[in-house]
Amino acid sequence: MPDRQIVITSDRPDLEEQSKAALLTVWPEFIFHDQVGDDLMGPVAEFFPQYDIRILEDGEVIAGSWGVPFRWDGTPRALPGGYDGALIRAVTGHQESVPPDTLCVMAVAVRSDQQRAGLGGQALTEMRSVAMAAGLERVISPVRPVLKSRYPLASMASYAWWTRADGTHVDPWIRTHLRLGGRILGPAPRSMVVTGTVADWADWAGMEFPETGRYVVPGALDLVEIDREQDLGTYAETNLWIRHL
Repeated sequence: MPDRQIVITSDRPDLEEQSKAALLTVWPEFIFHDQVGDDLMGPVAEFFPQYDIRILEDGEVIAGSWGVPFRWDGTPRALPGGYDGALIRAVTGHQESVPPDTLCVMAVAVRSDQQRAGLGGQALTEMRSVAMAAGLERVISPVRPVLKSRYPLASMASYAWWTRADGTHVDPWIRTHLRLGGRILGPAPRSMVVTGTVADWADWAGMEFPETGRYVVPGALDLVEIDREQDLGTYAETNLWIRHL
């Protein structure tokens, strides 16, 4: 039987390159060009290393998750705007010595050859345990549904409630959250905003953008706006807020 361990990444700096090779490839390239993320990942790594975990099997990284803590009163109206907003609230809250009471799970990734084996759910469960051990009252997440990119024309407000014939959610990642007791709070519009030149987007997406317009891009949950006159591509991704505790 495989030997599995859960480790805090700051305790195992030797896993950094292996983690990148194993986990980053599951995301589309444009995700890594969110300016807010670029600006704040350094402070996040410095301030919140205890909320960054990896799951190892026989010593190899097979899954991971990370989150940030901040203060939230538990009402939907007081949620951050989404992924970017959560990063900003967590970092500024830490800098201003605001005591956090909520863990926001920012991402969960499973190595491509280990998917559909329950590891995403295991990582979520571990993050909830980490939150409780830290004395945090709530766990939320701006979820990026794994199948939403197949339906970029559908609103997240509608997609959030799509179900299969058996009554379970059509999206396996939302289904996992709900199975573990999560409940849907609502869409997180403009959760992450990525901008770049037309050439940047052609490189990130591996496709051409011959004219100004809105495009379906592989891996994107929403349409990408291309303005050739301004040499600008803009992607505003909608995520789905789900609460666990």
